[in-house]
Amino acid sequence: MPGKMRQMFAGDQSANLSDAQLAAVESAAARGFRIDVFEAPALTALAANLDATTVKKSLAFLGTGLGRRMVEADIALANLDEAAIDKVTRGELAAPSTPEREALFVKLERAARSTDSAVQIYLSIARALAIGTAIGGGMDPIAADDRARSSADAAAREDLAQRMREPLRRYMAYGYRELSNADLRGLLAFLESRAGERYVNAYMAAMSAGFDAMGRRCGEQIGESWRELAQARRAAPARSTPAETSPP
Repeated sequence: MPGKMRQMFAGDQSANLSDAQLAAVESAAARGFRIDVFEAPALTALAANLDATTVKKSLAFLGTGLGRRMVEADIALANLDEAAIDKVTRGELAAPSTPEREALFVKLERAARSTDSAVQIYLSIARALAIGTAIGGGMDPIAADDRARSSADAAAREDLAQRMREPLRRYMAYGYRELSNADLRGLLAFLESRAGERYVNAYMAAMSAGFDAMGRRCGEQIGESWRELAQARRAAPARSTPAETSPP
């Protein structure tokens, strides 16, 4: 994430950020995008969006052989490094497939709401970064929030979803490459059940809350670092100006 954040800020040509400012972004991302920042708000949101019946049925599914294989695949996928993830999403690294299997992944992506979740996470991070950076820099966070909201209208969300959908299907297909077609149909049956739908919605809420917290923490760190850099630049000329002396 630190490298991705630096690339994102460096890509904003209108900002014309210095190397020191970009280094501050990378450092802030390392401090903000941490599991201890993510975990508490994510678990709180997960609990708030689950009911007893959904928990019971979800745990029953996760305790099956298929459920355990799904979790193992999810963990392995989460542990891929950024270079491998980029290759997977571009289609350069892929598992063998068939038309039947591709059709199953289209249905799974829709049932798991993978694209909806990714779009929501992306927009949550962008909004949290804007607010956090404003707070850290001593600016108006409400104005920053308004600007972030205006850039996340329905058209922008749909455009983002269209660009994310196919890479996310590739990502899911690669992650579940060891699952059989029967496994995929069993997973789809759970996700399309009432308990599965509630589980997916709770998962989305948890991811959004966790990434929002990390994005805001990162933004605050960026704002504080940029403010310190600006103060140092303003102080530098004063320190370098020689003291006035009276003529002999």
